[in-house]
Amino acid sequence: MTETHSSTSPGGHSVHRVVVAVFPDVDLLDVTGPAEVFALADREAGCDRYRVRLAAPGGAGEVRTSAGVRLVADLGFDEVGADVDTLLVPGAVDPAPDGGVVARLDPEVVRWVRETAPHARRVASVCVGAHVLAAAGLLDGRTATTHWSTAAQLAAEHPEVAVDPDPIFVRTDRGRLWTGAGISACLDLSLALVAEDLGEETALAVARQLVMYLKRQGGQSQFSVPLSRPAAGRRDIDELRLWIADHLDGDLSTERLAGRMCLSERHFARVFTQETGSSPAAYVEAARIEVARRHLETSDAPLAEVAARAGLGSVETLHRAFRRQLATTPAAYRRRFRTGAG
Repeated sequence: MTETHSSTSPGGHSVHRVVVAVFPDVDLLDVTGPAEVFALADREAGCDRYRVRLAAPGGAGEVRTSAGVRLVADLGFDEVGADVDTLLVPGAVDPAPDGGVVARLDPEVVRWVRETAPHARRVASVCVGAHVLAAAGLLDGRTATTHWSTAAQLAAEHPEVAVDPDPIFVRTDRGRLWTGAGISACLDLSLALVAEDLGEETALAVARQLVMYLKRQGGQSQFSVPLSRPAAGRRDIDELRLWIADHLDGDLSTERLAGRMCLSERHFARVFTQETGSSPAAYVEAARIEVARRHLETSDAPLAEVAARAGLGSVETLHRAFRRQLATTPAAYRRRFRTGAG
């Protein structure tokens, strides 16, 4: 029996119906993270704008997650019907012989997603849920992302999909199809969906409620510059890295940084490279590019302004850095990853 529902809330607002696929050993945060974001969006909007339902192959009832915590599905796959605003597809993994993980595929889930997706206004995968979308044929000829640990598997099993393991999420098919990276990136993906539905201001308010340092945009790397390098053995180097992040628009030459550390320029460069795996100049450039990427993703600011905000100085320097680090131009990057209205 197909679930019936009203398309408006008691306050007269349109209701956005979100259906989340759940199945044995599904990743818990992939389900609860987006649900929490949508609940907080309702709170910030002051009305019920989202109706989230969990759908399982076996019908309503308990579903055991990978964390051992049990979820309660609201309805079965055969009860969902065609009226779906957002179809959210999380994933599940199995241990791999090499100590890593491999994405798990349930044929029944793949079949249902293949049949249901054409009727949904928007389809989004969370983490390794991208493997389900690919198996259902939804990603053919498109760019997609997934958790970095299974990106090679996705590319090998689906050569017709352009797998990009770096972004937090990828939006394609004129905004109808989204794929997201893993674990906490489900919050970034969900916030982007809220921004599309209710506006950037509401999404930022939800991010503040979640105590997220930054609402990351889709093009941002799964590994930010500070997080992509382990903590240094020397506390003073870690403190310097934090200081660099707060002063990207200032003088961050090796000479200036060495002076701040009270070390000779040569000795400082050797110590910094040993502790971080990167020369001071390369580290500063990567951090500045990350800031420039964020401005390109979230604003229509002229390239000269983006370069200045990121501490890159000039449009020419911005172009050289993007070519060197990302093998693209700032304008091409913006066209690909620009989110929100603008």
